Amino acid sequence: MEINDKVADFVLQDEEGQTVHLKDYAGTPVVLFFYPRADTPGCTIEACGFRDHFKKLQKAGVVVLGISRDTVKAQKKFKEKYDLPYTLLADPDEMVCNQFGVMKDKNMYGKKVRGIERTTFVIGPDQKLLKIFPKVRPEGHAEEVLAALKDLTK
Repeated sequence: MEINDKVADFVLQDEEGQTVHLKDYAGTPVVLFFYPRADTPGCTIEACGFRDHFKKLQKAGVVVLGISRDTVKAQKKFKEKYDLPYTLLADPDEMVCNQFGVMKDKNMYGKKVRGIERTTFVIGPDQKLLKIFPKVRPEGHAEEVLAALKDLTK
């Protein structure tokens, strides 16, 4: 996916088992962050960063959506445990992960594994891709996204 590409609609279930389409957010910018696994150290840091800056993100007029390969049940547990105020989407079949190209070969403790490369996408109100944050470092990422949103909306 390239900057200014129209992002194709997708359908996933949220942490409550409700169906969510990307097109539901047409007219509103979306921060879509992919994380490897709910309730793991890096993912918790990243998710809580978005939680801690959620009011600023809302003020900037954006919707925040988190996506991982976890089940609906695991997403719900993660959301409740850390009081996350935004929607978490379950992609256990990797359909949307593959659509966005975030599935990568990784090296975990000397073993090759396939998993999500932590990546964030900013999608404009017209559903066009505005910015990609590849290989995200969890610490300070929400602030990095906020700064980029200010630049994008100038």
